[in-house]
Amino acid sequence: MNDRIAPARRGALAPFFVLSGVMEVGAGLGLLAAPELAIQLVFGASGTTAGLALGRLAGGALMSLGVACWLARHDGSSAASRALVSGMLIYNATVVALVITGCLGPVGPLLSGLAVLHGGMALWSLPLLRGRR
Repeated sequence: MNDRIAPARRGALAPFFVLSGVMEVGAGLGLLAAPELAIQLVFGASGTTAGLALGRLAGGALMSLGVACWLARHDGSSAASRALVSGMLIYNATVVALVITGCLGPVGPLLSGLAVLHGGMALWSLPLLRGRR
């Protein structure tokens, strides 16, 4: 199996990486700068001290994903790009699974919208990973 993304799919990676980068850096900055507000908006409840600390930690993690995607936007043919798309697929599918199973608490309008957005990103990543066999 070839570990590179098919040439026809290389151009399709740039928009995926740009959108992922902007979304995750934005979410990360929000969690780092105002974790209580972000938690209140998404979950409809105030965070505890531990929850706010975890929110900031998640913010840093989301920023790292976003920056990695942004920096990979011009690199559509490497094994590293394929690995990054694979990682984003796992992340996006996990968000959807956590919302569907109720692990993140009651599902309000913003949380359900985020689940739909992450589901769309997960579905978008599937054809990007197909490549040549």
